[in-house]
Amino acid sequence: MEVDEGGLARLAADLAKVVRAGDVVALSGDLGAGKTTFARGLLRGLGWTGEVPSPSYTLVQTYPTDPPLWHVDLYRLEQAEVDALGLDDAWETAVVVIEWPGRLGDRLPLDALRLHLDGAGGATRTLTWSLPPSWEGRWFPP
Repeated sequence: MEVDEGGLARLAADLAKVVRAGDVVALSGDLGAGKTTFARGLLRGLGWTGEVPSPSYTLVQTYPTDPPLWHVDLYRLEQAEVDALGLDDAWETAVVVIEWPGRLGDRLPLDALRLHLDGAGGATRTLTWSLPPSWEGRWFPP
């Protein structure tokens, strides 16, 4: 699906209507592809009106939305360093949005909604997705 930055944020806001604690959204794509834009749109859809900085340096940003959301950026981490983030605590109690999910290796939950963005730097991006059974019937982009 081809989408511009505003459309990407709207898709994320639509996703916010159906996420629940325990959901994992895995965002992959090159630098500048729109992963953080998508996370911001999701947070706006959950009613968050505050700042939404990229977690590139903090690694994890948590938000007291309903449901709670953890925004995680694994770009700067090695697979062995992931344990220190405490993601095991968040898997069941929050929506977890992960940028650079490949850093988790086989530790990414099998029921994660996997979204991939291509087209960094362009006016539009190409969004592709993989819907696991736990997401069927809940979300499907137009």
